[in-house]
Amino acid sequence: MEDKDRTSPKNVLLVYPRTPDTYWSYRYAISFLGKKALIPPLGLMTVAGIMGDEYSYRLVDLNVRKLREADLEWADIAMLSAMIVQRQSMEAVIKRCNAAGVPVVAGGPYPTSCHDQIEGVDHFVLGEGECTILDFRRDLENGTPKAVYRPQSSERPDISSVPVPRFDLCDISAYHTLPIQFSRGCPFDCEFCDIVSLFGHKVRTKSPEQFLSELEAIYETGFRGGVFIVDDNFIGNRKRVKELLRAVMGWQKEHGRPFNLSTEASVDLAQDRELLELMVSSGFSMVFIGLETPVEDSLQSTGKRQNLREGMAAGVRRIQEAGIEVTGGFIIGFDSDPHDVGDLQIRFIQQLGVPTAMVGLMIALPNTRLWTRLTQEGRILSQSDGNNTHGVELNFVPRLPREHLMREYSRVLHTVYNPRRYFERGLRMLRRIPRSPPGSGAVTTGGINRSQLMAFGRSIVRQGILSPYALWYWWFMMRAIALRPRQLVRIVSIAVLGHHYFTITNLVPRPRTFRGHTAEDIEQLEDRESTRHGNREAKDTNRLVTTG
Repeated sequence: MEDKDRTSPKNVLLVYPRTPDTYWSYRYAISFLGKKALIPPLGLMTVAGIMGDEYSYRLVDLNVRKLREADLEWADIAMLSAMIVQRQSMEAVIKRCNAAGVPVVAGGPYPTSCHDQIEGVDHFVLGEGECTILDFRRDLENGTPKAVYRPQSSERPDISSVPVPRFDLCDISAYHTLPIQFSRGCPFDCEFCDIVSLFGHKVRTKSPEQFLSELEAIYETGFRGGVFIVDDNFIGNRKRVKELLRAVMGWQKEHGRPFNLSTEASVDLAQDRELLELMVSSGFSMVFIGLETPVEDSLQSTGKRQNLREGMAAGVRRIQEAGIEVTGGFIIGFDSDPHDVGDLQIRFIQQLGVPTAMVGLMIALPNTRLWTRLTQEGRILSQSDGNNTHGVELNFVPRLPREHLMREYSRVLHTVYNPRRYFERGLRMLRRIPRSPPGSGAVTTGGINRSQLMAFGRSIVRQGILSPYALWYWWFMMRAIALRPRQLVRIVSIAVLGHHYFTITNLVPRPRTFRGHTAEDIEQLEDRESTRHGNREAKDTNRLVTTG
């Protein structure tokens, strides 16, 4: 093959590395719907929008398909974006590009935090792309691209001028959910979180008109279903978000409610009744919240003070009763965690009625206050791979004995994702949500489509017939449908997500001992404790969920 002239690049290959199979990948759940990946790479689609129509683009998401030699032959330049958890896949892509003689441009969260540790990249475009991509494009066209582009230390772009992402570049049929963004930044300053270092404290937003233009672009692709608003704290600027929601509410009504919305927010959402009502009326059915821990000392010491303003159990319940499912993030490994943190987390998670409990082991990410403190204390062991929920190792010296903490973490995962425990949480959540949430037709029987019916059929076969937890599956399905018959889509979703969580949990090594018992006793102990716990909850559900 003749060498290709790449001095005047026109063909831009956008490559998104593969995300490893973890709780966050949902790979074993989306297969029920015939999908290949959860969500396409919004960052790369936005990069294409910023670079402009003068270039030809080809988007290769390695979570959907392989990178082919034909892609490399076609490309004049390759642009990669990655999170830390995608490091190994990114390194493999860089090596292939280097071997093919394709110049590599890298940006996104991982390169921004660790570009000095990444080899084989010709040009780094760091920070928020709106600050650096146009400078890179100018130099590229002039034949003088630099090795590193970074924004000024205090520079934060006005995202109200960001072009509409190129949703047309991805294979819409391969994804379960499409992403969209309203704001960047977070007003809080949690010690372990790197959002502030990436995007700052000031919450910058798009206009309602701009946001609706992006919804319209998704609508025009023919996609219908889940749209995830990727903001790290959607309610960071409440005045602006209420303006947006009023506009979205009208747009959804005019278009026949095509989208089922979800996002991330802080638990103080529960304190704003108007905001909750606007979210439900706009079509929100799920919100992810960093609940972290029931240990108040840990919340206080890490700066998670928004979780201390009222009982988290009461706040979660208020959100659920409004009609929005809460999925939660939980962390083990705070310096203030007591010796029995595993028991505390298990009771906390069951009490909250949060089926999806993303339990992570604390990791120190670069450029966080936690990383700085632990470095000063001489406790950092290594750079994290960004995965804190599966196959993870502590990258710092903890206060509790390391082996004890790892056993507690493993025990929590195997307990909360025991099928009985999981389905109990699903039923508890279903008891709280309205029978038919206003404005969210996408989650009632009236919103069932062919893909969802196929998922239901596959669920019955894979979970109700072939799985080792079939009895608990039917226990849940019969009670859930009798309890909330108009929430069939949500019920099936809970069941299917459970299959993914159970599969991933089975890959997590069990602790060698479980409170003095051998590994062979663990399953029997979990079932016995789950039965006792379930009976106690059934007797006094209200008392449990209003305390704490």
